Amino acid sequence: MKKHAPSKPDIALMPPFVGLTLKHIHVPANKTEFAAAAAAIRAAGLVGFDTESKPTFSVGEVSDGPHVVQFALHDKAYLFQVHRKEGHHELIELLRSDEVLKVGFGLRSDRKHIRARFGVEFGGVVDLNTVFSMDGYQKEMGVRNAVALMFRQRFAKSKSITTTNWSQRELTPQQILYAANDAYAALKVLEALKLPRDELPIMTATSAPSEIESD
Repeated sequence: MKKHAPSKPDIALMPPFVGLTLKHIHVPANKTEFAAAAAAIRAAGLVGFDTESKPTFSVGEVSDGPHVVQFALHDKAYLFQVHRKEGHHELIELLRSDEVLKVGFGLRSDRKHIRARFGVEFGGVVDLNTVFSMDGYQKEMGVRNAVALMFRQRFAKSKSITTTNWSQRELTPQQILYAANDAYAALKVLEALKLPRDELPIMTATSAPSEIESD
């Protein structure tokens, strides 16, 4: 029997999810800062993950994203802006790594965009939509439903922020909070699931994409 996440009306009545604040979110801007961020991410070994891309509005227009790549640890997050080429080496190594597990929702589409943008295979990927699907929940759980299910809290996602220009040189505080907490919420959901690492459906850099697609 299929399991179901809380309904939208139920979620609307829940208290808000408490995420990271700006002082715990870092946006590296030079080689030293990128190296320090990458070292912290590698040391953690398991991070929440997401990407953001400048939206496309014209028919047939193809996104050249991602423009921001987010890594969240249990007490902080790092946002890599792709236009900062001094961070590309560290970013690509993190994306390729099967040792650093990157956990998020709908990451199969990210895999395609990462291959197109950087020419590398995305490794060490745990898509939480797959985790919940394997447990009998609807295939596309998504971060809002998962947070409501696991914590009885409401995760706010603003469309007005989602559709902003993620390729701009300096991110706004609203963009920084939105991007970091998308990744942070995914990590908190996985922690709450308490699944052993060997039970996670990990996509490696050499594994074939699953037939289950995500949005």
